[in-house]
Amino acid sequence: MLASDIRAALQDAADPALAPGQQAYMKSEMPFLGVRVPEARRLTRALARGEKDADVLRTAALELWRGAVHREERYAAQELMSLRPLRGLLDDLPLHEEMVRTGTWWDHVDEVAHRLADLLDAHPTEMGVELRVWADDEDMWMRRVSIIAQLGRKDATDRTLLTDAIEPNIADREFFIRKAIGWALRDFARADPDWVREFVAAHPTLSPLSRKEALKHLG
Repeated sequence: MLASDIRAALQDAADPALAPGQQAYMKSEMPFLGVRVPEARRLTRALARGEKDADVLRTAALELWRGAVHREERYAAQELMSLRPLRGLLDDLPLHEEMVRTGTWWDHVDEVAHRLADLLDAHPTEMGVELRVWADDEDMWMRRVSIIAQLGRKDATDRTLLTDAIEPNIADREFFIRKAIGWALRDFARADPDWVREFVAAHPTLSPLSRKEALKHLG
């Protein structure tokens, strides 16, 4: 099975000397094997190469995520979810949500954001509704992912959706929310700097961190 093959490859690539430092850096309760993230992704892609069956890939991703003993297994699960047969499938939204709610740290949450961008491209109306709900969620990580879901979309960015994701969170004092707001605005400034300047000017209660990040490359 694909999940078993990926686990075995990760075990073979493990460097136990790296693992403690990785775990400390990520402040992770789950231990690491000692496989660098790019290598974990490369191994996963290599073993999944040629697999076009979305069900096979999804099943492997679920097995790796839910049965993970080491954090690299979850990185592999998320790499599987990025592959073309699973990209932009609305039926996979509950799985992406599960990865946010159970991953509960920036590495997993920020990876999900890329998948949400794919979903926005494919299903803008449905995703717009969902992300507005998430922007008010009790779970801070759900709010974060709603804010950064449009990273990299450039001119395709839905400005109204971006506003609706940010505004309910402007007063939040959580670092990861304030950073997300600034990051989302800074990223969009590459496509529409005037809009970002106007947004910042219209929201004087933005935190200093969010404001600094948003205007970082705008002078």
